Amino acid sequence: MIQAKQWYTLLTRSRFENVVFSDIQKKSIEAFLPKIKVKSRRKDRKLMIDVPLFPGYLFVNISLDPLEHLKVLKTMGAVRLLGFSGGPVPVPDSHIESLRIITSTGNDIICGTTNTLKKGEMVMVVNGPFAGVKGEFMRHKGKERVIIKIETLGQFAGVEIAREDVEQLPDILS
Repeated sequence: MIQAKQWYTLLTRSRFENVVFSDIQKKSIEAFLPKIKVKSRRKDRKLMIDVPLFPGYLFVNISLDPLEHLKVLKTMGAVRLLGFSGGPVPVPDSHIESLRIITSTGNDIICGTTNTLKKGEMVMVVNGPFAGVKGEFMRHKGKERVIIKIETLGQFAGVEIAREDVEQLPDILS
């Protein structure tokens, strides 16, 4: 019995989206990595660069035939297909088509994650001199800055950081 191909979300290692995307395409598997243009974070440059719309994820169009599934998972940087204990969950074709349309327009895309942090949530600094430091989100300071509370040696310090350099930690890592 031949299984129909469906779109699935593939989790990749951090910052491996482009490598996985390229390697999967070399294996003749249809893949989709939605990207958007953003300003480079480097202070000395004013470039617009392409970054994944969903960091750490891309989409693959496969059947769940064990050989094809294994071919995807054996790609360097691929982690797993998203799903539940019953197996990977397909993404509707309409969602993929919508993403293709949105990312192909060239218009600015504003993602809905800008002000989702709430006071008391645990965050991690992902860029800059404080990269790797965990702290507690305190408040937004203007449009692009946040204040986080960091504990060190029994003392607390409030640190102002660029919003884009902070990511919310899942509850299990807090």
